[in-house]
Amino acid sequence: MTPQSDDIQASLRELLHFLADAGADEALDEIAADRFVAPPARQTARTGEQPTAGAGLQRRQPASPAMASSDTSQRGDVAVPDEAQAARARELARNAATLEELREILAAFDGCNLKSTAKNLVFADGNPEAPLMLVGEAPGRDEDLEGLPFVGRSGQLLDRMLAAIGRDRTSAYIANVIPWRPPGNRTPTPQETEICRPFIERMIELVNPKVLVNLGGPSAKTLLNTTEGILRLRGNWRVHTTTSGISIPAMPTLHPAYLLRNTAHKKLAWRDFLEVKAKLRSLD
Repeated sequence: MTPQSDDIQASLRELLHFLADAGADEALDEIAADRFVAPPARQTARTGEQPTAGAGLQRRQPASPAMASSDTSQRGDVAVPDEAQAARARELARNAATLEELREILAAFDGCNLKSTAKNLVFADGNPEAPLMLVGEAPGRDEDLEGLPFVGRSGQLLDRMLAAIGRDRTSAYIANVIPWRPPGNRTPTPQETEICRPFIERMIELVNPKVLVNLGGPSAKTLLNTTEGILRLRGNWRVHTTTSGISIPAMPTLHPAYLLRNTAHKKLAWRDFLEVKAKLRSLD
């Protein structure tokens, strides 16, 4: 194998990794299409007559109402995120008396368009009786496939961070603000976040942890009602107030995915987790 072949293979591997990170993790066809081949020329009728404009329009006419109805039923209706759906989410979340009821409500909820593209509902993982709860922003590809939060590379780093303060998933509870993976791992829109907010707030209220850790800026901004950036927020104790008025100490810190890209900032997260460890000890 020549050095040039090695470079080509390395470039292809980097391209595949980029596509996977961008959410392109499934092939549309089993056989790859050759985009460099010119499309075949249109054939005219055997009589040699040129097709009329009307004939072209006929080929592009929409399917019959019965076919359109069948196609819609296969895809499922996609909800438009708006204030009506957010109000409905708030009402449904209030009615959940237990975590299991909340899970069932979320599984049946059709008011968020993200559900239509996700493979699984990513509810939570860990021990709901634990004194520590950690909340990130949204699931990624691995989380969407397994239906559990933080199971990919960032989840492995989070496990190591928890182990460094003497905890694991049996002594912590882990969730996300958004329970469905946004397509292509894009950033959730403000409307999508507002629809999902009542469910994570109700989950926090039901778990009632002694300490809440906000993993990343989106989680901190949503649950702490602030517009400050995470580098200004992190390391400073804040308070998350539940809808029933319970105050929970909250520590904003850097998201594990951010730390994988900015390894020099791991020391900052380490300081934050030491603060969390000390706070939990003081509350025992």
